[in-house]
Amino acid sequence: MTSLLIATGNAGKLQEYRELLVGLPLQLVTPADLGLQHLEVAEDGDSLEANASHKARDWAAASALPALADDTGLFVDALDGAPGIYPARWGGPGLDMAQRRKKLLDALGDLPPAQRSARFVCVIALAWGERLELARGEYEGRIALAEMPGSSGFGYDSIFIPHNADRSWAQLPPDVKQRYSHRSLAAARIVPVLRQLLT
Repeated sequence: MTSLLIATGNAGKLQEYRELLVGLPLQLVTPADLGLQHLEVAEDGDSLEANASHKARDWAAASALPALADDTGLFVDALDGAPGIYPARWGGPGLDMAQRRKKLLDALGDLPPAQRSARFVCVIALAWGERLELARGEYEGRIALAEMPGSSGFGYDSIFIPHNADRSWAQLPPDVKQRYSHRSLAAARIVPVLRQLLT
């Protein structure tokens, strides 16, 4: 069975990939499985595509395995697209995700729901030998008026309400997010590429 490195140390993201790639004849491995958890890969590109490509290529080179990496952004229209391609850094250094979410909610103040439109965008990069494949997924929604914690999700999920929903990603059942999220939409486009490469 072919091994595929899922280039993340994020447990929530890793679980999503385990579910999204189920059924493929792949053994999914992590940087920690290979003793590479301390490898730092710079995310200094000017787009999600550049960052995802850079990560996939670097992890493939370091592991000598095919590697799948992604980069995700959160784009809030009322904030001119911020946090943008660096959501985990937005708001300044030294903040945890709860502080970043609060900073985002504070930045939107008392804007009504109609003015809180946002979208998550995920770009998946697959480095397989000399090939580099990219897939993009976007999901529209809005930023909640306040934190809406739930039993699932991570990052900004507890303040993002998907289009046509009244609950946050964190409050929706995991199978709903698995079907409709930005990451699942990108994964749906990369799975046929993986199937072709595995034949």
